[in-house]
Amino acid sequence: MRRVLVGIAGGTGSGKTTVARKIMAHLPRDSAVIMDLDSYYLDNSDVPPDERKQFNFDHPDAFDWPLVNRHVDALLAGHAVDKPLYNFVESVRMVEVTPLPSAPIIILEGIMALHDAALRDRMTAKVFVDNDADVRLGRRLVRDIHERGRSVDQVLDQYFRTVRPMHLQYVWPSRRHADVVIPNEGLNDVAVAMVAAGLRAAVEGRAEPGMGSLPPVEG
Repeated sequence: MRRVLVGIAGGTGSGKTTVARKIMAHLPRDSAVIMDLDSYYLDNSDVPPDERKQFNFDHPDAFDWPLVNRHVDALLAGHAVDKPLYNFVESVRMVEVTPLPSAPIIILEGIMALHDAALRDRMTAKVFVDNDADVRLGRRLVRDIHERGRSVDQVLDQYFRTVRPMHLQYVWPSRRHADVVIPNEGLNDVAVAMVAAGLRAAVEGRAEPGMGSLPPVEG
């Protein structure tokens, strides 16, 4: 049985985590793990708190790509990793870590999941989750206010200053790398099931890596 990597990208609030969990629901128990890119932001503890608030978290350079690649390699080799924990209120990496076991299917999920070419080359499947901009902004407002201690003004300032421009410059263009584009994540169970079936076939050796058995799909 081989281990495979799948990338799930999409804009903020598009439903990437929902799609990842729905794919897992179609797979045998304990056959997949989610490695969220949000845990791999660079540590900003050496930056004054006021400056951290101006940091561009939606640029590719905000992520610790060497660590992401090392952890992906370890998981694909069957080894567990210590996934970082990120404090989004203080914008710093925490001392604590979360053990992440390996599994036959490793799901890398995040806005930049399809950005890094070295990671894409190792992916059996590449998925882009799309959704309307107003839906995504509404979800981000709710999340950042209730989970990250931000005000409405802070969320909107960040959205128009960095989130939207970086989405247009980096996230949306990564869509061209996707094997499958899933719009309206809650309404495309057929596309989700198709991806899950392709991954199971790849893990079981019934399909070659690269999703050769899975034609490109626009949900």
